[in-house]
Amino acid sequence: MAKEQTVKILAPVSGDVMTLDTVKDPVFSAGMMGLGFGVQPTSGQVVAPVSGKVTMVAETKHAIGFTTPDDHLEVLVHLGIDTVDLKGAPFDVQVAVGDDVQAGDVIATMNLEAIVAANRQTTVILAVTNSSDKLELLDVTTGQKTAGDVTATGRLNANTFNAKRQNRLPKAGKYDQLATDIVANVGGVDNINSLIHCITRLRFYLKDESKANDDAIRNLKGVIDVAKAGGQYQVVIGPAVTDVYDAVIKQIGPHFSNDSATAQAVAETAAAANRPTTAWGKVKWGFSSLIGVITGSMIPVIGLLAASGILKGILALLTTFKVVSTTAPTYVIINAMGDSVFYFLPIFVGFTAGKKLGADPVIMGIIGGVLTYPAIVTMASGKATGTLLGMGINADFFGLPVHIASYTYSIFPMIAGAWLASKLEPWLKRVIPTVLRMIFVPLFEVVIVSGAILLFLGPIITVLSTGLANLIVWIYNLSPAISGLIIGGFYQVLVIFGLHWAVIPIVANDIATTGHSYLNAIVSATMVAQGGAVLAIALKSKLANIQELAWPATISAFCGVTEPAMYGINLKYGRAFITASIGAAVGGFLTGLLSVNMWGFTGSLIGFTSFVNPKGLDFSFYGFLIASAATIIVSFALTWMFGFKDEDVNAVKVAPKKRHLGATAYHEAGFERADFQVKSGSGGPLENTSLCKYAAIDKF
Repeated sequence: MAKEQTVKILAPVSGDVMTLDTVKDPVFSAGMMGLGFGVQPTSGQVVAPVSGKVTMVAETKHAIGFTTPDDHLEVLVHLGIDTVDLKGAPFDVQVAVGDDVQAGDVIATMNLEAIVAANRQTTVILAVTNSSDKLELLDVTTGQKTAGDVTATGRLNANTFNAKRQNRLPKAGKYDQLATDIVANVGGVDNINSLIHCITRLRFYLKDESKANDDAIRNLKGVIDVAKAGGQYQVVIGPAVTDVYDAVIKQIGPHFSNDSATAQAVAETAAAANRPTTAWGKVKWGFSSLIGVITGSMIPVIGLLAASGILKGILALLTTFKVVSTTAPTYVIINAMGDSVFYFLPIFVGFTAGKKLGADPVIMGIIGGVLTYPAIVTMASGKATGTLLGMGINADFFGLPVHIASYTYSIFPMIAGAWLASKLEPWLKRVIPTVLRMIFVPLFEVVIVSGAILLFLGPIITVLSTGLANLIVWIYNLSPAISGLIIGGFYQVLVIFGLHWAVIPIVANDIATTGHSYLNAIVSATMVAQGGAVLAIALKSKLANIQELAWPATISAFCGVTEPAMYGINLKYGRAFITASIGAAVGGFLTGLLSVNMWGFTGSLIGFTSFVNPKGLDFSFYGFLIASAATIIVSFALTWMFGFKDEDVNAVKVAPKKRHLGATAYHEAGFERADFQVKSGSGGPLENTSLCKYAAIDKF
């Protein structure tokens, strides 16, 4: 291979070089940004991978772009994954747009510890964004590299090489004529409202689709097909879509572009492309996405939950040792401090799930308020006037008998409601005139989603809970030890989906009729197990952000509140939840085998006095100690060995963040630019729209 036909690209940071397809970012790993590679850095010093001019510095400092002088390669260095949200805090960029740099020059530093502490991945990604035009291939040498080492060799394609050799590299883009022809055949500039793209298609919003010449566009060299969907006129281009998009925007003007909508379309189509095709793969993908949504929705309130759990534990001790009476105003006030976040949890989860799934978070918070409205809560606890499918009929709606369930402490109904709202809201915005949207979109959304939860989802969960309760009673009557094994192993799974309410009435009835509950003792073991697992993580992890969350979650779990441990750590990192569930199964088995009884509601370690028989100390207390010790040992040991390692923080599956329509730059009139900007020497408009477009992907 002729030396002049190759280009050398250096490692931008020291670390372990990986192939691009192994990078934990679907946009880059799928090659949509061009050929390249990733580096898992061991040092925060960043050097220029090529000699050339700095053409882009992201305002958030997480991305830097270069253009080489001879080959006109566009090289993007992306510092970390999802680091755009950090607003530049971990980065110190030492170059500016317009600077000339030599390969190996220090251009920036990144604070790896700060990135990890913010729960972001530190992987540095390099992509040659115009490689489809310039390169035949890019050979990457993987393994340990030092910043400035030659890491990749690119072979220029024939056109680029010959143009370079003859000193006639084209100044105009190769897709300018195609762009001209496409614009003319969609009806001209006057017929275009806006333009975005996904990973293969130009997506036009046209004023009148009938003016577009479908056959003429299909016959253009460089066009694969034409499609119409979702109010879009789609021109299928293939891998060169970003270059064609840039050429079209260059002709019609930047005011027709919409970077945020483009980024969303790219992210969504990339996610669709990466979805598995096998039945089992689809199940795993769906469950993983669901877990990502659940944990992502809970993370913002985990700190509050942990603090409240600790406060509730302290209050339990104060009442146990008769420092505070349960009827005293002091108890009521402190209990309100500790219990309010759980009582009104649907409001908080509604807001966070709305942001996660693309629904209006404020509207979802209001819907959570509907579910926790005092009159609704009172109605849910009211006396049933009849039964239907095993449900107690405690209300009516326009004369129709209905069952109103309790939603305090609930999570899953609000997540399901947020998903429904994310589908309903775009439709409402399409059918409701602009002048009426401010009032009628929230009106219909609150009525429809609240009604769906109260009248349909709640009763469905109640029916499932009733059936589950009957199954639990049957299993327990069959064998306390087997029931302890099964209930202990799966109880926290029931909590995730709100089905644990099947257990609560049984416990309440047992204590009311007999004064004690074997079943509640099993539930207590599951709390201890979650605490044992997260304790192992708190001691094992070297990451400050993990320790910061794991220690309070441990205390909270041992105080009888497992949500911080579950949603903040164990469930989020997958294997830890499984190891905790195994520990809970062991604890539940021993609890049933030893006939451990419980005379109160407060469980976990903080509730040790609930295992003391009012008639005198018996084996229930010692059985509780044995079962709890075994639970902690098993869940701790399994989690330490198999359940968690710090590398899981970078590999964790996170559900894609979706933007609420009202938060994007898209409006039916006036298609404003997205808020992603780059620094330029003149402070003027963005020159390299492709780099801006690519970086905006991080917003999603």
